[in-house]
Amino acid sequence: MSAEATNSVTPGPMPGAVSGPVTPTAPRRKARPRIDLRRLGRAALLGPAARGRLPDAISHVVEAHRAHHPDADLEPLRHAYVLAESSHRGQMRKSGEPYITHPLAVTLILAELGAETTTLTASLLHDTVEDTDVTLDQVRDQFGEEVRYLVDGVTKLEKVDYGAAAESETFRKMLVATGNDVRVMSIKLADRLHNMRTLGVMRPEKQERIAKVTRDVLIPLAERLGVQALKTELEDLVFAILHPEEYAHTRELIVRNAARADDPLAEVADEVRGVLREADITAEVLIRPRHFVSVHRVSRKRGRLRGSDFGRVLVLVHEDADCYGVLGELHTCMKPVVSEFKDFIAVPKFNLYQSLHTAVAREDGQVVEVLIRTHQMHKVAEAGVVALGNPYAPAPEDPADGERVDPTRPGWLSRLLDWQEAAPDPDHFWSTLREDLAQDREITVFRPDGGTLGLPEGATCVDAAYAQYGEDAHACIGARVNGRLATLSTVLRDGDTVQLLMGQDPASEPSREWLEHAHTPAARIAIQRWLTAHPAQAESQQQSEARIASDRSALRPVDVPDPDAAPDQPADRPGTGHVLADLPGATVRLARCCTPVPPDEITGFAVRGGAVTVHRVECAAVARMKSGGRAEVGVLWGEAAECRVTLVAESFVRPHLLADLTEAMASEGAEIVSATVEPPTQQQVRHTYTVQLPDAGHLPALMRAMRNVAGVYDVSRAQPQPQGG
Repeated sequence: MSAEATNSVTPGPMPGAVSGPVTPTAPRRKARPRIDLRRLGRAALLGPAARGRLPDAISHVVEAHRAHHPDADLEPLRHAYVLAESSHRGQMRKSGEPYITHPLAVTLILAELGAETTTLTASLLHDTVEDTDVTLDQVRDQFGEEVRYLVDGVTKLEKVDYGAAAESETFRKMLVATGNDVRVMSIKLADRLHNMRTLGVMRPEKQERIAKVTRDVLIPLAERLGVQALKTELEDLVFAILHPEEYAHTRELIVRNAARADDPLAEVADEVRGVLREADITAEVLIRPRHFVSVHRVSRKRGRLRGSDFGRVLVLVHEDADCYGVLGELHTCMKPVVSEFKDFIAVPKFNLYQSLHTAVAREDGQVVEVLIRTHQMHKVAEAGVVALGNPYAPAPEDPADGERVDPTRPGWLSRLLDWQEAAPDPDHFWSTLREDLAQDREITVFRPDGGTLGLPEGATCVDAAYAQYGEDAHACIGARVNGRLATLSTVLRDGDTVQLLMGQDPASEPSREWLEHAHTPAARIAIQRWLTAHPAQAESQQQSEARIASDRSALRPVDVPDPDAAPDQPADRPGTGHVLADLPGATVRLARCCTPVPPDEITGFAVRGGAVTVHRVECAAVARMKSGGRAEVGVLWGEAAECRVTLVAESFVRPHLLADLTEAMASEGAEIVSATVEPPTQQQVRHTYTVQLPDAGHLPALMRAMRNVAGVYDVSRAQPQPQGG
């Protein structure tokens, strides 16, 4: 229940219509006689017809229902109307009409969209439990468990019990019910549409409040469920209330365009009919006017509007293959705008929408958008989940096995249901719900096992981790996107393949920085909940990350001789005594730019002071010194065991990483000579270690041990630097 009034806020759609305002010259399908709710109200006051005969007041609902379901059993509708009319008898809307006119109008909207009998039955009864003495037990006893569930799903929670939280908790309850049966939200959307149509006698401030909730919550839900017929009209009604001046201006633009003598849309439609006729493709070609909000958006984007901006050409065919046949003919015989082509048949939108989108250019420069789809695709495009009927009815060839699996439950709804359980209070739930629904475009990313994840546009690897693993994602240490290592902050694109790298430590902790990159409520709530539950660890983590970020030398060099110290160091010092030089008496130094170790291929060069520096042969300094005429000195590895090497470890930021790395190195007998840790960037950190090994043969084992540390994704020898010895 709610908005009880009949004065429509716009002169657009009639009470029985389900599409938004159209231009005066727009082609229209054959309409049923105009429905007079006042006449229906008077009929309702006369009481129900004799048992076994349908009441006159719902004859229009039956007509619309039979158009989609010719073999439907009408007895539940008759029974539901009798109960609803008798229960609501004496109740009036604020406009003065009998209240029964509201459930009748809501049911008509759903019948026009093709809803099946159970939905229509529940729609007729949707306010009985809330506003009359009828109980849910009575509904179940007379109409079955499914109808009871639908009615309960749309029944508001009482303010007496919930106070200011009643509205948000009602929506929470409704969304949970929708998770089990999407028909709950179908009824709610139709209910809100009729209330918005008849909002005119409400106080302006109440109109505005209801319009804002409709804009922020109901319209995004209609979009996500694919019910475009309801979504577009709701948008126009909200537009008229919240932006009356822009609405009036847009209406004037539409009226002015309708008065034009020429119509580029009609001309292109005729040309398309001719092309398809010659190609022997059976198709219905229509002009689809843009609704008010769509015209307003185009106007703001393009400035001055031309005739082709007020609508699109719609081509309806019977088979999927015919869609591509139509596309080929149009692109062959007309001038296509290739950049406007989109294939939503091969890759449907997240809300079930399927269609081919293209555009053709006229000689005068106007571009006309063309939509190509089958009749069934068009039905789903208009009615979304409503067009799918009963999601629990077994297919004829697949008898029911008792398991209720809803094929219409989309990924976004599953995610919403997951995070709403963790929303700590009604205010947080309400604000997070609006924020989540504002993300109105979904992308699909693929897992290596072939599965998919549906995520909102702008989602990162952090979001993918929590979408796939829930709170186990606390152990995520990185990701590969399309085969390449990527930080958890990487923004994902539609079609990306994401492999999430998970650590093995069961006590893994999420990073506070992840909150900056979490785009979905599920990820943010899970991270925040852990941080709240572990304040000591979170504080320690924050201090550790700040310390690393503020100091390039988080690990300071230990007090040991510099490997490239003065050239007069003794030849037998650790790390150099095992290199033999073909220059008697020369001091041998290992070049710091490439830190060679056995069994690297090496060469030497004489430098000032009678010393010989030893480089790996691929070092950039070798080529430069050769080109400068410097003579090489023969060198080779001797029998001495010790060696010194510089390693670079690349890792993702996580608590205790430095301690774990140094412990792993020590366990392999490596003595850290010096180390530097660069400030983290995008949750990645680079470590450079110079270590002393008792034997060069230990190097592979050391590098393996470092790679096995959780969070480390690569360990390599320091790359030769372009500097001389």
